Amino acid sequence: MSRKLNLDTMSVDEMWRLHEKIIEVLSERLTSEKRELETRLARLRRDQGLPRLKADGEAATEPRPERRKFASVSPKYRNPDHPSETWSGRGKRPRWLTAALSAGRTIEEFVISDLESVNNETGRQRA
Repeated sequence: MSRKLNLDTMSVDEMWRLHEKIIEVLSERLTSEKRELETRLARLRRDQGLPRLKADGEAATEPRPERRKFASVSPKYRNPDHPSETWSGRGKRPRWLTAALSAGRTIEEFVISDLESVNNETGRQRA
């Protein structure tokens, strides 16, 4: 098919046959490319330890590895207005602390002075 096609001189029947041939070739190429991409995706998922996919695209049900347990952390800051609101100093700052700091207070004002009593309240021992 190295010759150049002149569509102006082709009959409708010839164009229709060409159209059907193009659809057939495209269908074969898309199918083979899809198969190749699915193979590559399965290989990548296997190499990275991701769950295998079912035919409909959902993850196959496989047992998940157990989550790593993190040690619990004692609170270091307490809201004096609401003593039940505490913060350990990890993660995002709580809204009550952010609001107080933006109002001009310092973080040292919220430090829990007696960490041993907090640990005893929650049933934890300080190491």
